[in-house]
Amino acid sequence: MSYRQGRFWQPDVTVATVVVRDGQLLMVEEIVHGRQVLNQPAGHLEPDESLMEAAIREALEETGWDVRLTAFLGAYQWTSPALPERPARHYLRFGFIGEPTHHDPARPLDSGIVRALWLSPDQLRERAGEHRSPLVWEVVADYLAGRRQPLELLRQVD
Repeated sequence: MSYRQGRFWQPDVTVATVVVRDGQLLMVEEIVHGRQVLNQPAGHLEPDESLMEAAIREALEETGWDVRLTAFLGAYQWTSPALPERPARHYLRFGFIGEPTHHDPARPLDSGIVRALWLSPDQLRERAGEHRSPLVWEVVADYLAGRRQPLELLRQVD
């Protein structure tokens, strides 16, 4: 437990997966706070779920793609700016690399998801103003730099 200025503090734990096919990245266009943004398939860790299970689930729910995780990219900490309608939020994102294995185009996507699409890294960079957060490019940059960690670094202890 952590206390800051006398109050309990806990970050939002999220996962995101860089899914690559033929040099293209699987991305999600979604509506967040009334704005259309780009993100990897990503979302919050749910109770009783491992980080890897969350990454696989989020990819399926947001894109209709089953993915096989191949590597761990890293952990990323970011604080969103405070806005008049909401306070700053603290995020701890776990990034993965995955490969697509099967697509179900008839699967309904999560609420708020406009569509899933494939973009080259250059196309994603050109649309930087649409990224949901700086974390979107950070995980891609690490992927492009060849960063890879074994999935065995993440252990679920029961």
